[in-house]
Amino acid sequence: MASQAAPAGQAFVPIPRRALAAAILVIANFMVVLDITVANVSVPHIAGSLGVSLDQGTWVITSYSVSEAISVPLTGWLAQRFGPFRVFIGVMSGFATFSLLCGMSVTLEMIVLSRIGQGICGGLMMPLTQTLLLRIFAPEQRTKAMLLFSTTILLGPALGPNIGGYISDNFSWHWIFLINIPIAAVCITLGYILLKPVDTAPRRGPIDFVGLGLLVFWVGSLQLMLDIGRQHDWFEDLKIVALALCAAVGFVVFIVWELTEEHPIVDIRIFRHRGFTFGVLALALCFGAYFASIVLIPQWLQTWMGYPATLAGFITACTALAALTTSQLAAKAMNHADPRLLVSAAVFWLGCMAIVRSNWTSGVDFWTLATPQIVQGFGMAFFILPLTTISLGAVRPEETASAAGLQNFIRTISIGIATALAMTALDDTQQAAHSEIVGKLQPDETMRVLSDAGFSFDQSIRVVANLVDREAVMIGVDYVFLLTAVAFFVSAAVIWITPKPGKGGK
Repeated sequence: MASQAAPAGQAFVPIPRRALAAAILVIANFMVVLDITVANVSVPHIAGSLGVSLDQGTWVITSYSVSEAISVPLTGWLAQRFGPFRVFIGVMSGFATFSLLCGMSVTLEMIVLSRIGQGICGGLMMPLTQTLLLRIFAPEQRTKAMLLFSTTILLGPALGPNIGGYISDNFSWHWIFLINIPIAAVCITLGYILLKPVDTAPRRGPIDFVGLGLLVFWVGSLQLMLDIGRQHDWFEDLKIVALALCAAVGFVVFIVWELTEEHPIVDIRIFRHRGFTFGVLALALCFGAYFASIVLIPQWLQTWMGYPATLAGFITACTALAALTTSQLAAKAMNHADPRLLVSAAVFWLGCMAIVRSNWTSGVDFWTLATPQIVQGFGMAFFILPLTTISLGAVRPEETASAAGLQNFIRTISIGIATALAMTALDDTQQAAHSEIVGKLQPDETMRVLSDAGFSFDQSIRVVANLVDREAVMIGVDYVFLLTAVAFFVSAAVIWITPKPGKGGK
């Protein structure tokens, strides 16, 4: 992300058939955001088909997340060097090609390499579509552009497990990748026709190879540590310690280098804008807490509550679906209210719903699960739309592409950190609760009651063990929801550090 992008790069370009062009960009972004989580529930199918263990199969997820995190902040630099239109067509073509290779994979090595390529293209696509949407809408209509973009950010991760599980259960896991190809073909064809006017002349300049190498080094180390840390008991394993040291040292050296480099590959000087810095901090806290529940709820429902993947995915997606009903209202409210007030109230509302979920029990019914998800959804549009606009509205027009890349990069990193922290907190709390419950059991009386009910000794042992495990997990789930509530409340306060935006968040 070079710091000297052409000012014209963010000028409004009145293209014909703008609505269709916007639809193409939204569909393209939704497709790549969906792929963040679409393979999560399909790992057992993939591992079994390729003849590898479940732990090895998780590299299908890890390879995508690591490569995506590395590529996201490079978008601005690539858009300046080659032009946003050329990058869009190239990235979409690459995403389709790697999706085809993923679907044709017959070995673990082949699918991991293909997912790396898919992740690189997907990471570039998110800020690129955001930037192009801003270019084809006039300044007074850019709230609508952010509304379209924000909708895909909400829906994609929530619907991914549901769609992936349905395709894997009813067809074949190959189709979770192959289905991307016709969609990408339409986006490439119509994008080539409609988006050419928004292109800018490439600006050649020195390539910051050192900055690129440092970025790959520290981001790759961090994301790999987050993805495999839980399997290796975190810092009890020297491998995780080494990755943490590499990430920390690489990050410090990267910051120093980029601040002194005349043509940095990532323009971190954008953080001089207070509105951008604290806006993306609030976004990271909110989206991290939101994504933690996306990961936790379907896993808990399927593993311990006996819910099928489709129904568990539906409960998870209720939030995003409900958000669609208030998104237009949120866009209109930004023209009349301080966006910071909208964000603070909405995020506080999300925190309240997290507290409601922290009172779930193992005997909870469907509507008790779905209701807070739906009610939470009504506030989601009031948080993500104004917050995205606040952070991007704080930078200079020529910095928007770089700012969009950094915003999406921080959001991507927050997903990895939130997932790692949430699942670690669940494991630790579950183990502590398990020990406490076992200590309070009255085994003789319990075994006698089960024996009188017709259970054998071995059956009674299994019943008690399953009951203890289920309740311990429930305590852990509730604790994680409390932690997400704290993150929401902190974010509701942080947003007030940003300066007051102009009318409509412009």
